[in-house]
This record gives sequence, structure tokens and C-alpha cells, in this order.
Amino acid sequence: MVATAIVPQAATTGTSTPDVYRGGRFEPNDFVIAAEDSGGDGLILPLAALRTALEHDGPGNRRLGLLFSPADRLEDALPLFDRIAVLAIDFPKYADGRGFSHAARFVRAGFTGEIRAVGDVLIDEIPLMRRVGFTAFEVRNATTRRYLSEGRDPSPGLHYQPGAVPEPPAGTRPWLRRRAT
Repeated sequence: MVATAIVPQAATTGTSTPDVYRGGRFEPNDFVIAAEDSGGDGLILPLAALRTALEHDGPGNRRLGLLFSPADRLEDALPLFDRIAVLAIDFPKYADGRGFSHAARFVRAGFTGEIRAVGDVLIDEIPLMRRVGFTAFEVRNATTRRYLSEGRDPSPGLHYQPGAVPEPPAGTRPWLRRRAT
């Protein structure tokens, strides 16, 4: 008998912030999270709605994104990689860390577009999110917004262990390469 866990689901993030933290600064948000396809450009849609939009009329010249919830499966999103510009991974609540695993798996699977954290994004998570592949953040938390706008990003420049994204060359971390005497 195989035991399965029932993981409680929080509400999915249903709206976007007016700006997104990318490249060390807040920029106007060029995508909007929507529950269903309204025919516009720059939409981030849940998996089922995105599939429907792409099956019925294709993306055309529209830029579309995928809102990937914690319970979604990577295998279901793989065929959409070349058709989406943004992958928004939802963090519906602080204690739900499945988004970290999802981002690392998307990077390993070859997704090269923007990976955006949406939902409950806090300042202490941002360095770890970057390590697994996140490149942009929709930040709602007032303290996190203040820290980032003041340039107080806690992300370190060098790391002891490799992550999912490209790292500095090994020669830049000599303390890991010295032999004990």
C-alpha cells in the first residue's frame, strides 16, 4: 500500500502587481495574470486556460505566459516551452516551497525564458529563488518592496555549492579548491 499526502491548496494568485523586480530594479509590468484568455497581449494564464487559448487560435503575435501553480505537473507544461515568453511560478503562501523545485526542474528541462516568482515573495527567499533560476519577481510584501527599492538585495555574489543556473568559474572560489595540509 502506497501512502499519499494530501497537500492543502491555497488560493492561486489571481492578479499582477503594476511593476516587476528584474535586473536590480522595479520596471513596469509588461504581463498581466488573468484567469482566462481575453484576447489581449501580455497575458499570463493558468495551464488549462493557456492550453485552450493555444489550441483554439494559437498565440498569433501575442506574448503569452504560463501561471504554474504548485500542484501543476512539469510534464504537462513541457510541450508549451517554445510558445511562452514568461513562466510565472505561483507561491500562494510563504510556507509553500514547491515553486523552488518547479523552477529548478524547468531550468534543467531547458526553459530559457523569464521565470517569474508571483504571490507571497519575501526578501529572504529572493537569493534562493535566484539560485534555482528565477529572473523576475512580482513583489507584494511592503517590507520586501522597500528593501529592494533601497538597493538592499541580500543576494550573495559567490556560492559554496552549484545551483541550477550558471555559476562563476571554479577559479573564483579558491577556498573550495585548497587541499588540507
